Amino acid sequence: MAESLNAVVVSIEYRLVPEVCFPEQFHDALRATKHFLQPDVLAEYSVDPNRIAISGDSAGGNLAAAVCQQLSKDELLIVRPKLQALIYPVLQAFDFNTPSYQQNMNMPVLPRYVMINYWIDYFNGNYDLAHSLLINNHTALDVHQALTFRGRLNWTSLLPSSFKKNYKPVVQTTGNAEIIQEIPALLDVRAVPLLAENETLQLQPKTYILTCENDVLRDDGVMYAKRLENAGVEVTLDHFDDCFHGCMIFTIWPTDFSAGVQTRNSYIKWLDENL
Repeated sequence: MAESLNAVVVSIEYRLVPEVCFPEQFHDALRATKHFLQPDVLAEYSVDPNRIAISGDSAGGNLAAAVCQQLSKDELLIVRPKLQALIYPVLQAFDFNTPSYQQNMNMPVLPRYVMINYWIDYFNGNYDLAHSLLINNHTALDVHQALTFRGRLNWTSLLPSSFKKNYKPVVQTTGNAEIIQEIPALLDVRAVPLLAENETLQLQPKTYILTCENDVLRDDGVMYAKRLENAGVEVTLDHFDDCFHGCMIFTIWPTDFSAGVQTRNSYIKWLDENL
């Protein structure tokens, strides 16, 4: 990848669960990125300050989006990223019943219950809350903390009809406000960047988002692309109908799957044309 793009590739070794939980992963990624963006550090590695992209896949896509949002609000930053590239990113824990969550609830690699448990791990929460999260009790209509964010994640207006299909929203009238009190990070934009306000989205760089049809997180990426587009950001949504979550890692024999090769090539091609 570095050779293909004639670029320096830096991978941030942020700390993981269970050693630390949110927001430490975000802080690690932000600190490392801000350090690297210093002009003297960029010069040390012969990096062109006008050709910087922030990228990540899955949970890394979450951190990439959150870091980009935070950087965009830093008025003291001298060098800013030109691009962000998000690979099947996880961007919200507000609604676990989007069409892609319903369609792919039992899909191998990342079924819905596993994704919910990952969120619980990230927030150092209690697994006893898993079922309540699954049925959206944490964002029911009577959970006042969630009301502010509901309009920012309305998939009935953010998704195209080809993705909505015949799925129906799951919105509880009565829920459990104690979940948000116990895990306030469920509504913290540093953890769930899809819930960011429009004023922040307007500041984001040119964006590439790759999504896969057979993935509970498909709609996270598609909705973020639409919200960014509505905010005036130039966005490329690169959707693959026959691919699955995590497929890009399968590019080396004996697991050199076509899904991995085609997504990797498309991602690198966009970077090469835009970086």
